[in-house]
Amino acid sequence: MSLVHRGPQVSRRTVLRGVGAAVGLPLLDAMVSAVPAFAGTGDDPAASRLVVVYAPNGKHMADWTPSAEGDTFAMPYLLEPLEPLRKQIAVWSGLTADGARAHGDGPGDHARAAGAFLTGTHPRKTGGADLKAGVSLDQIVAAKIGQGTDLPSLELGLEGGRPSGECDSGYSCAYSNNLAWRSESSPLAKEVNPQQVFDRLFADAGATDAQREQRRAERRSVLDFALDDAKRLDAKLGASDRRKLDEYLTAVRDLEQRIDRAAAAGAPGAAISGGVPRPAGVPADHREHVRVMYDLVVMAFRADRTRVVTLMLGNEGSNRSYAFLGVPEGHHDLSHHGGDAAKQAKIRTINRFQMEEFAAFLARLKAAREDDGQAGGASLLDRSIVIYGSAISDGNAHDHGNLPILVAGGRAGPRTGFHRRVPKETPLANLYLSVLDHLNVRVTTFGDATGRLTGA
Repeated sequence: MSLVHRGPQVSRRTVLRGVGAAVGLPLLDAMVSAVPAFAGTGDDPAASRLVVVYAPNGKHMADWTPSAEGDTFAMPYLLEPLEPLRKQIAVWSGLTADGARAHGDGPGDHARAAGAFLTGTHPRKTGGADLKAGVSLDQIVAAKIGQGTDLPSLELGLEGGRPSGECDSGYSCAYSNNLAWRSESSPLAKEVNPQQVFDRLFADAGATDAQREQRRAERRSVLDFALDDAKRLDAKLGASDRRKLDEYLTAVRDLEQRIDRAAAAGAPGAAISGGVPRPAGVPADHREHVRVMYDLVVMAFRADRTRVVTLMLGNEGSNRSYAFLGVPEGHHDLSHHGGDAAKQAKIRTINRFQMEEFAAFLARLKAAREDDGQAGGASLLDRSIVIYGSAISDGNAHDHGNLPILVAGGRAGPRTGFHRRVPKETPLANLYLSVLDHLNVRVTTFGDATGRLTGA
């Protein structure tokens, strides 16, 4: 039964404004009308979100793949961090990114993998401007559910890189370094600097770079500029909403301070991976960089600034060192392990770190509650579809079949709580067709899909 808020109504689009600040708000009781949850309207607080997290260089598949199918499978080593969330994840084995294969084009598996992962296409081999892949899944979703937010989609990453030139055996860096494609010839560049992402989410778009730098130099929060608006809104709210607003604004300020501290600890210009320089504002501590970016996704969803996010944990073919894990070698170099047990153990260490941080991200989505007029409300994870994976399985073989793919979510998305093997050569795009159905985005074809995935 719906619970109808009886006090003053506040628009879901309410923003706290001040000079250089535009702070979106979480879902409050005062924003909930008598519209039933999950009605599917443009401003419905139950509207779904999509997150895609891409891991480069594949996985150590022996420690990724569950040995049994069904809903009682034992978690393998790499998936163990997800055990507390097992009812909200589905592990799919056997899916294939055929577009990442050579098809006569020779080397370039890493570039093709990233270019094909969300498009279901075979990228054109070129190091020039005549790029060709396909419209990516996230952009199809953004065109449907992203238009009700200020940012139809948000493209994030943990490594920068060149937007052009050759990066992989005659393939443009645009393929290796990007996941989202607005059109078949136009990739969407990702943002790796947490300060820039924070400003996109909470700073007034009309503020100048000089104003933003002055605010930071004076160590002033964006919230300092929106206090008057916050006080006016607070006076209209009931006790429960005042508590929610205070908790939320505290979380925004804490995240902002973390970003500032991490940026100050970094050394602008130092190399972060394969000679790629670190932009000012990018944390020197990679673990903190990962966590801050995941937290920015949670905050963006809480404020309903966007409903569609892609996050690349590294450029495809990344040779980042994970010395803080005791793995000083480059990731890509290790992925070509040649069966060496010591190198495989180091790959496992990197993969386990990635899954631990991903599990913590899902837990934060689950902890973020939205009271939408239904008894008990729902969590952000309930209202999200989160896809995690790679278009390479074993990095040593550059294999593009039997990919490491999992889907997480809740009642708004595909069924979860199981491991399933699909027939060999089943296109990854078949899963995407099913995901689009759950997001109420009706399409008949996508990439190289041959149909929808049964049971998804």
